[in-house]
Amino acid sequence: MYQTIHYAIEDATAVVTLDRPDDLNTIVPPMLDEIEDAVRRATSDDKVKVILLQGAGRSFCGGFNFSGGFHQWDKAIASDSQWDAGKDMVMVTHHQLGWVPRFMSLWRSPKPVIAQVHGWCVGGGSEMALCADIVIASEDARIGTPYSRMWGCHHAGMWVHRLGLAKAKELALTGRSLSGKEAAEISLINKAVPFDQLQKETRALAAQLSTIPMSQLAAMKLIVNQAYENMGLHSTQLLGSVMDAMLRNTPEALAWIKTAKEQGVAAAVAERDGPFGDYSQSPDADGKPNRENVIRAGSLAEA
Repeated sequence: MYQTIHYAIEDATAVVTLDRPDDLNTIVPPMLDEIEDAVRRATSDDKVKVILLQGAGRSFCGGFNFSGGFHQWDKAIASDSQWDAGKDMVMVTHHQLGWVPRFMSLWRSPKPVIAQVHGWCVGGGSEMALCADIVIASEDARIGTPYSRMWGCHHAGMWVHRLGLAKAKELALTGRSLSGKEAAEISLINKAVPFDQLQKETRALAAQLSTIPMSQLAAMKLIVNQAYENMGLHSTQLLGSVMDAMLRNTPEALAWIKTAKEQGVAAAVAERDGPFGDYSQSPDADGKPNRENVIRAGSLAEA
């Protein structure tokens, strides 16, 4: 049924698995529609009380796929293979077409969403995960926004609204990555555990939540969401989405994406992250997720 995700039911939990493991589950056009459809499907299923979002393979999500010069998105943001500022603006701000509204299907669902993060969770992948209600990561996961340095801007707003000013500003300006453990320590996410305990931790929480009446879960989620929306979350997302489009198309950004197209993504990433010595450019094994930590696509029981 789906090209880029796997959907399964385990007891009262709908397990949505990003299923492009050979490409670190990077985001391609069908994925956002399929995630939104899966959330709608779980929300409509009376047997489901909790949604769990995870990534297959060795990473949760490596962000937006920009191989080939990002041209797989031309239908939405380009005319004659050239960036169309007006078309991009219409897309990113539309309540159904934009990337953020599709991420926010996780936020809008009345059913609680647990994001289970391991491996790389970067760029748009981190924005997606942080739209969930509860985020639990493996201690060695790496979470960050390398687009802070080139080719993007916070667009879902969750990095800002989940953190205090000091850390939000520091991480926005540097794009520095965090381990799962560090992310939990600054309350960006809820909890970090050793990888071998990650599945057990998320399924135990899902089972606990499933004992609570659906109306209780929906009401408690709604009141917290509304408080943050009253603080201006939607306005942050609107501005961030428009600025993200602009920053993908500055002279520097166009030169950078040209490098990715002509020399490969690895060359562009090395250019961007080399001065910081992090992400794939980290010389230290502690700066990268353990490649042996792998999740299988499917339900909790199959993982």
